[in-house]
Amino acid sequence: MNRIDFRDQIARNKRKSFFMIFFIFIIFIILGYVISMAFSPDYFFIIMILAIIISILYVVISFYNSDKIAIASVKAKHASRSEHKMYYDLVEGLTIASGLPMPKLYVMPSKQINAFASGRNPKNAVVCVTEGALEKLEKRELEGVLAHELGHIGNYDMRYMTIVAVMVGMIAIISEIFLRSLWFSSGSRGGGDNNKAQIIFLIIGIALAILAPIVVYFVQLSISRKHEYSADATAVKFTRYPNGLIKALKKIKSDYEKPSEGTMQKQKNKPSKALAPMFFANPFKNLGSTHPPIEKRIEKLERM
Repeated sequence: MNRIDFRDQIARNKRKSFFMIFFIFIIFIILGYVISMAFSPDYFFIIMILAIIISILYVVISFYNSDKIAIASVKAKHASRSEHKMYYDLVEGLTIASGLPMPKLYVMPSKQINAFASGRNPKNAVVCVTEGALEKLEKRELEGVLAHELGHIGNYDMRYMTIVAVMVGMIAIISEIFLRSLWFSSGSRGGGDNNKAQIIFLIIGIALAILAPIVVYFVQLSISRKHEYSADATAVKFTRYPNGLIKALKKIKSDYEKPSEGTMQKQKNKPSKALAPMFFANPFKNLGSTHPPIEKRIEKLERM
């Protein structure tokens, strides 16, 4: 079995994420060019500017309030230092090892084993774990999960995903505006070869407007998976003990395959699907593409 250096794994995933973001940017430029050729460039630039403003405003507001939105959506409560001493002790130890500031700690009412981190930067970060994680995980296992979440914070994953969300949102809005504008099109805008070229660009534009949002959505999910691998590798960097995270992942796999009665009763407390990429383990069995398969995560960790 070939060994993997966690530093190489982190660097490799960051490079792949960069190229995927660049790929989304290229799609955005191509889509804009094709649509501008199909219609009046001046007309399209106005729509494009409006779409960019709307997308950026929406994501920036969400970005600066991401921690509050996430905590409120899962009905989490602030962790008590006296009641959750081990939780506090582990995070404090990891912040010393990583050099990160101490995040605010929360507990989410769920019997499933899970956790997430949020916040626009390390100074404004929160970490939230489920009641199930605190009850079912041993100390080294919980440490591995918390190190993973601090890895997301230290790697500025929220910032990466916000950039991706802005570009994906702009592509979706521009595609939607373009397709809807076809209903109000005044028809031919010219004649001869110019009209034929315009029709060709119109057909290409329609195809791109339909396919581009789908393609970039899957690229976005792929970037999310890469960040999960990076956070796993960063957790090993912080703890120097991959077995803790491996054992936690195995418990999570077992926990999700055979949910207990208590877990089933908590299904109504599941978070919004929009928050699924934030979690340590995907809380939705039918939405596995936001996270790598647990088996593959374990396989990579065993090689570190």
